[in-house]
Amino acid sequence: MRLLLVEDDCALQANLKQHLEDANFGVDCAADGEDGLFLASEYPYDAAIIDVGLPKINGIALIEAMRKRQLDYPVLILTARDSWQDKVAGLDAGADDYLTKPFHPQELLARVKALIRRAAGKASPLLENGPLTINTSAAEVRLGNQLVNLSASEYRLLEYLMLHQGAVQAKTVLIEHLYDQDFDLDSNVIEVFIRRLRRKLDPDNALGLIETLRGQGYRMNCVGKKGKE
Repeated sequence: MRLLLVEDDCALQANLKQHLEDANFGVDCAADGEDGLFLASEYPYDAAIIDVGLPKINGIALIEAMRKRQLDYPVLILTARDSWQDKVAGLDAGADDYLTKPFHPQELLARVKALIRRAAGKASPLLENGPLTINTSAAEVRLGNQLVNLSASEYRLLEYLMLHQGAVQAKTVLIEHLYDQDFDLDSNVIEVFIRRLRRKLDPDNALGLIETLRGQGYRMNCVGKKGKE
């Protein structure tokens, strides 16, 4: 998943970015509302974390501008502990949740994951497709009762495909959602990770989990709908 983090406190921004990346998120950062609006408008995100007290454009105005531009992915606002007015204003502007400072990074992670799941129509942290199960809270993948060992990049790709079962995902879309804006969009990295996932999850294509649609991209099929490359 790819996140937008807009926070003007450099130390807090760096700390949150590290925690989010350790949890397998791709993270783009901005230190003011103006840069945040530019990134929000130019790149696809799965969720945004926005501080209310931003320079140039404050967090409330930033969220309002994002919603006016039809950017409808989930937004979590960060507010001061005693500023209930900011919480109300943020939610009224289009934010989906809020977190008061100071907070524990694990709570931030849990809230962001829940927002992304709900946006994809998945209330539970367990994503299931036949014998394949992902526990998004623990970043754990099982095939039947067997634990599957995936790299961080393989896990990010699989989780995204599972959250969007049945939808065709172009290679460029996958790269844009999984990596930051400096990543080489012409890279064949997605093909490499798709091959690895097939080898680990469905080596004989007995389940037909991940289908290649030539010239279009990839689709996570529901088990029983077998696709061929």
